[in-house]
Amino acid sequence: MLHTPSGGAGSGTATAESGPMSIGAVLNLLRDEFPEITISKIRFLESEGLIEPQRTPSGYRKFSAGDVERLSYVLRMQRDHYLPLKVIREQLDALDRGEQVPLPGQAPPCDLPDSAPGPAEAVSSARMGRAELLAAAEVEDRQLAEWESYGLIGPVAEDGYEAEAVEVARLIADLGRFGLEPRHLRAVKAAAEREAGLVEQIVAPLRRHRNPKTRAHAEATARELAGLSVRLHAALVRTALRVRAH
Repeated sequence: MLHTPSGGAGSGTATAESGPMSIGAVLNLLRDEFPEITISKIRFLESEGLIEPQRTPSGYRKFSAGDVERLSYVLRMQRDHYLPLKVIREQLDALDRGEQVPLPGQAPPCDLPDSAPGPAEAVSSARMGRAELLAAAEVEDRQLAEWESYGLIGPVAEDGYEAEAVEVARLIADLGRFGLEPRHLRAVKAAAEREAGLVEQIVAPLRRHRNPKTRAHAEATARELAGLSVRLHAALVRTALRVRAH
C-alpha cells in the first residue's frame, strides 16, 4: 500500500468511490485538482509502470482507490516538485517497501557530507535521449524539429533532454490542435525566460554556497517560486479572458 509523506497524495485529492472506477470516472475525480489531466496522460503513466489498474475480461481498465491515490501522488510530484518519472518511480518503490521518502527540499534523515550531491542535484541529473522523448511525448521527429527551430524545446548541451521536455512537447502538441502554431508560442517562451530570470536573481546566491543543504534549499525555493509564478500567470490569463468576455 502507498503511504505518502506529508504533503503527498493524501492532501487535497477528492475521495475515491468505494468500488472500482472506469478511467473516465477517475478523470472526473481528479479534474478539480489537476485541470489539465487527460485520459492519454493516465494511459501514458500506466505504460510507464507507475500505476497498474486491473483489467476486465473485455480489457477495460478498473481503478481502485489505491490506484487513484498513487496516480494523484505521481501528478502532484510532477506539478509541485518537477520530478522526472524515473525519480517518482523510485519514490513509489520506496513507499511500497514502507520507507520514508522526504519531499524535495526537505532535509534527509542524516547529514550529508560536503562532497555528496543534494537532492536537487540528483534529480537534475535525469536526462533522456531524443528517441525516448519522442516515445514518451507521443510526437513525431518532424514536429520536435520544428519546435526546436523556434526555440520552444531543446536538449541540454550533450546530456539529452530534461524530463520536463515531455510535458512541454505534449502541451505544444495539444495547443497545436487548436490552431496555435510554434510561431505563436514564442511570446510564451519569452515570458517564461523572463520569469526564470527573476527567480534566478533570488536563488543564485544560495546556489553558489558550498553547503549542499543550502544548495538543495535553493532548488526548493526555485521550485516554489516557479509554482507561484505559474499560478499567477494562469490566474491573470483567466482574468483577462473574463474581462474580454464581457
